[in-house]
Amino acid sequence: MPGLFDELTLREETLRNRVAVSPMCQYSCEARDGLATDWHHVHLGSRAVGGAGIVISEAAAVEPRGRISPQDLGIWSREHADALTDTVAFMKDHGATTAVQLAHAGRKASTRRPSDGGDPIHGDGGWTPVGPTETPYPHEEPLDVERLDKVGIADVKRSFREAAEHALAAGFDVAEVHGAHGYLLHEFYSPVANDRTDEYGGDFEGRTRLIREVTHEVRDVWPDDKPVFVRVSATDWMGEDAWTVADTARLAPLLAEAGADLIDVSAGGIHRDQEVPHTGPHYQTPYAERVREALSEHDCAVGAVGGITTPEGAEEVVRNGRADLAILAREHLRDPYFALHAADALGEEPPVPRQYTRGF
Repeated sequence: MPGLFDELTLREETLRNRVAVSPMCQYSCEARDGLATDWHHVHLGSRAVGGAGIVISEAAAVEPRGRISPQDLGIWSREHADALTDTVAFMKDHGATTAVQLAHAGRKASTRRPSDGGDPIHGDGGWTPVGPTETPYPHEEPLDVERLDKVGIADVKRSFREAAEHALAAGFDVAEVHGAHGYLLHEFYSPVANDRTDEYGGDFEGRTRLIREVTHEVRDVWPDDKPVFVRVSATDWMGEDAWTVADTARLAPLLAEAGADLIDVSAGGIHRDQEVPHTGPHYQTPYAERVREALSEHDCAVGAVGGITTPEGAEEVVRNGRADLAILAREHLRDPYFALHAADALGEEPPVPRQYTRGF
């Protein structure tokens, strides 16, 4: 099996290694216009300098009401693309494959950023979230939610498609569809949040229709030589009547058929009552393994995330064939140069920028 520092080729894009920087919201668009700032340039650029094979931007909202907070990054216009162009070019110049996560917060929108409490914003500064039904996310003081009708669903699909076009204009190599963590696309496929009875609800086929259609829309405008990722929540952590790992194993091949080249396997986020069975090193990797098994007859890779924090642990995930890509979030906050240090620890040649060679 390949190791952590072997290349990974998806379509015609070759990642220099199998270390990925997970998308992590920075809540740093202080002007509340969704435009990238110097913070984003330094945050993303330093992880590219740090040797990661692929750097995935934080969730970028495909429309203004799709933001989690007013400080979220956006990708709903060419102006937003232009604000990211220099950052994308910098990351490429330093050897990283660049990715953008296209997102819509759904009923979890219009909240204060976590550092400000994370509560829903009622009144000035907030907006009305949308979802598969009028049922709000169960905050202590929930917001009213607008149920998306068929026209609204068509608007959402168009927003994802146009956001992908803007991301392409910014120069990104990969587009990732965010279908996890209780946000809009996850809300549609989870029976916890979706009790519709039309073609976007009801059975498995109806509830998964939107994420499959959005994946197809993004794939349709993304160049044939460039990959598309989809992030999913493998389980709701709410029992057999909710979304389960078995459901994800059933969905993954359908996403591959819709155009996904890699399934980014995360978990949870649909409801405050979720019960995480355990945490610790690699606690979500078994979900990625199950998805990888389900994709055995498809040309679609898998990424594992959750509790991967050490060079040896990341190597184990890849070398043992549990996933094709080790996706690290918090560890990359603690150490922007994780990949350089990991290569050194594993006896590999670190992809050190010439400016830093004296340190290695």
